[in-house]
Amino acid sequence: MQRLPGVGPKSAQRLALHILKRPEAEVEALAQALVDAKKQIGLCSVCFHLSAEPVCEICRNPNRDNQTICVVADSRDVIALEKTREYKGKYHVLGGVISPMDGIGPEQLNLQPLVRRVSQQKPQEVILAISPSIEGETTTLYIGQLLKPFTKVTRIAFGLPVGGDLEYADEVTLARALEGRRELD
Repeated sequence: MQRLPGVGPKSAQRLALHILKRPEAEVEALAQALVDAKKQIGLCSVCFHLSAEPVCEICRNPNRDNQTICVVADSRDVIALEKTREYKGKYHVLGGVISPMDGIGPEQLNLQPLVRRVSQQKPQEVILAISPSIEGETTTLYIGQLLKPFTKVTRIAFGLPVGGDLEYADEVTLARALEGRRELD
């Protein structure tokens, strides 16, 4: 259990003890559900988001805006953006970020399919929605250089969270907040 992301030793112990207390049929059903999910869920052939079909629901949806592609590191980012109900375009999931320390270079990411997709479909805009870590910044800059010959490339704004206090924000966050400022409506 401890191998799962975000599960420490105490949580792993609690989960294991809980599972051991459950009826055998319930534990078998849980195990079978995990095996079935692993077998049935793959990646969309267009955007590389998780999907039980060859092409995911978002890519198949004719009501989505084909002129905008939002590039994210992984499927968790798609899920987070979809929860906002603000973005109406399509996605492209990289499958990670460039991280030389972890042995992840551009070749390990879904970058060539992205370049091919953008050069062929010619969307009006590609939005880079990648976390602002060192690896995320490297990935963002790299993708920007690859895609600028084909289309407009933007990135999501960064800054202070709602309810955050200026005095507790670090310098980089404050600088980004100032850079991303906009005129009041």
